[in-house]
Amino acid sequence: MDILKDPVSEASVWMADEYRRSDDWLFHFTDAHIVELDEALNQLRAKGLGGTRFGSDDFPLPTLGPALATERETLETGRGFSLMRGIPIDRYDLDDLTALYWGIGAYLGEGIYQNAQGDLVGHVTDHGNKFEGDDPYKYNIRAYTTTVAIPPHTDSCDLVGLLCVRPSKSGGESAVVSATALYNAFLDSRPDLLEPLYNGFHIDLVGKGTKAKELSEHRIPVFSYWGGKLSCRYNKGQIEHGAKKAHGGLTDIEQEAVDHFRELSVRPEFCLKMEFRPGDIQMLNNRTTLHSRTAFDDYVDTERRRLLLRLWLNSFTPRPMHPAFANQLNTGARGAVTVRT
Repeated sequence: MDILKDPVSEASVWMADEYRRSDDWLFHFTDAHIVELDEALNQLRAKGLGGTRFGSDDFPLPTLGPALATERETLETGRGFSLMRGIPIDRYDLDDLTALYWGIGAYLGEGIYQNAQGDLVGHVTDHGNKFEGDDPYKYNIRAYTTTVAIPPHTDSCDLVGLLCVRPSKSGGESAVVSATALYNAFLDSRPDLLEPLYNGFHIDLVGKGTKAKELSEHRIPVFSYWGGKLSCRYNKGQIEHGAKKAHGGLTDIEQEAVDHFRELSVRPEFCLKMEFRPGDIQMLNNRTTLHSRTAFDDYVDTERRRLLLRLWLNSFTPRPMHPAFANQLNTGARGAVTVRT
């Protein structure tokens, strides 16, 4: 286990103020891009394709495709996040919108399963589930199926995308944090807490592994330095409940390290907040950024309720990762959620 003793100095290190003062992180779909997307959808229909049953070769985007390649580079080796704005939601039904979104994603990475039901495009919306106490970890409830606040965390894929179809009545504000900037803050504030984070934890997989009620087979590091690159994997609840199931709980120093990470990750200087508009696509690199949302109140009418479409993608050119870090779901390096239907 190599512990990086020097500050990270790559483009993924940033503070929120850098982007509050600019809109460099916004990508705007042009009218010409929308025309290309419509033409690509028409070609899909002509071939009898749709949903998630096609790749980028079936979805030609002559000018948007190269622009998406630039965004992919930004996600993989740059700041690690982007907000893509301007999909005209009202002109598409949900089936066409799903295909359009999958087509865009096909230029950014390889789609992977994100839940036990086998969803490749997930619906982030309130399913009426409760998320409190031990119940989420007892019944494998995923936070994205509720209205609760979701603290800063990473997902178990290289890239994650969220397309806003409908915002909530109120709340649901998103925030993005640079994990590499947090690492530098650890070096400044509590370098003594890095070792337990590098040692890692047995994670509660909340139904995402090969068995319904399962922990990670090995300790998964929060911070991992491999191939000259630092990567991060953090979910406080899954760490704490995994430790509780594995061996009765975290040690004092482990708990202090996990708590200090949370305390740093919610500081205003690290959190870039953004409110989603219909047609926005937020794209994030899960190895270098964390994301969160505030709790939200929603409409009674189900047709008006908050709905985000989620993509989990694996990069075409993935970040180098230690094998113990890369296997997060007991399904191999960068493996997807096990489908159980």
